[in-house]
Amino acid sequence: MKNVHEIEIKIEGKEWENCLDKSFKKKNKEVKIDGFRKGTAPKEMYLKKFGIESLYMDAVDDAVSIAYDKLLKDNSLVPVIEPKLDVKNIDDKSVTFLFTIITKPEIKLGEYKNLKIQKETAKVTKEEIKEEIENLRSKFAEITVKESGKIEDKDTAVINFKGYVDSKELEGGSGENFPLEIGSNTFIPGFESGLIGLKKGDKKTLELKFPENYAQDLGGKDVKFDVEVMEIKTRVLPEINEDFFKDLGYDKVTTKEELETEIENVIKERKEKDIDDKYLESCLEKATENMTVELNKEIIDDEVHRMIHQFEEQLKMQGLNLEQYAQFTGVTHEKLHEQMEPEATKRVKYRYLLEEVAEKEKIDFKDEEVEKKANEMAENYGISKEELLQAYGSIEVVKYDMKMREAMEIIRAGK
Repeated sequence: MKNVHEIEIKIEGKEWENCLDKSFKKKNKEVKIDGFRKGTAPKEMYLKKFGIESLYMDAVDDAVSIAYDKLLKDNSLVPVIEPKLDVKNIDDKSVTFLFTIITKPEIKLGEYKNLKIQKETAKVTKEEIKEEIENLRSKFAEITVKESGKIEDKDTAVINFKGYVDSKELEGGSGENFPLEIGSNTFIPGFESGLIGLKKGDKKTLELKFPENYAQDLGGKDVKFDVEVMEIKTRVLPEINEDFFKDLGYDKVTTKEELETEIENVIKERKEKDIDDKYLESCLEKATENMTVELNKEIIDDEVHRMIHQFEEQLKMQGLNLEQYAQFTGVTHEKLHEQMEPEATKRVKYRYLLEEVAEKEKIDFKDEEVEKKANEMAENYGISKEELLQAYGSIEVVKYDMKMREAMEIIRAGK
């Protein structure tokens, strides 16, 4: 591919001698030579015993940074991923490195404005408003003990239960004072529905069957549960009145009709946000399809590794690592890499699309604009500007982010 460049860099003469000498001083402190304390043996004695080849590994580590500096200084190439490095030749006179540099691929923009994508209109039905209000009532429901009456759907039955398979007690299949919400599908099919109609103090044996795909070799087996109802709790929904309006934070709402208007606006705003996100995604997808770019596998792999690292950080917040995740899910590192490749490819293409649009549209920001944006972001996150820049890496990253967002808005607006 045209964006793959192989460049040889040779480190020789005094530079290579210095690297070897630095390696010798380090190694000499680690080895014991008869007649000398560690670190005091002459270089000639050290080389006679261990050979100059023993210095190469550490010397190469120092020489690499020198070679890379030369590479960047003598070439206008800008690597988009970490260059691949091979030691092509090494002896006491010099070391030759072969760098494989992958630069940004050639990108040809297609149409990115007049994309002819129809944007949906947010519509809210009466049924959606009613459902939302009922959901809010459920959140503010009071749980009370049902002193008399029978278990109904949505009630919480506090039960003692014990399960048996093949006349033997089921391991892990018993509990005392267990709160079970009827209709939550917490237990196997038939268990919760089998409790409906029971009263406090009632006992019942449920004869059920495990689902075919149930774990622990129980799939399809018959099971009996002896159940005793210890207590019944029910949820009392709040009345739709001014107290309820205030609980929701609508101090100026006084009627059910006014509440419905407020809820309609909330749902509409939520839908408009979803529609707008979907529309932007469609625009980016279409503009990317119109763009021509050939991506190196190495670029995709680099993005996948970045995504896996982010995923690993998310797992750490849950007290897990990748090894544990693989054990729980059966998804190996290789499988995870494979699963992430399509999303990684899309991300890279979107990034190149936005960079090209920013360049073509000559999008740029003055230093004071970037500083102002950084201050605003820090304030929104509740951190100092210094902490923000430390997280971002530099003020230039903030500027890059601003340019990408502006390019995104140009594609979204279509003009």
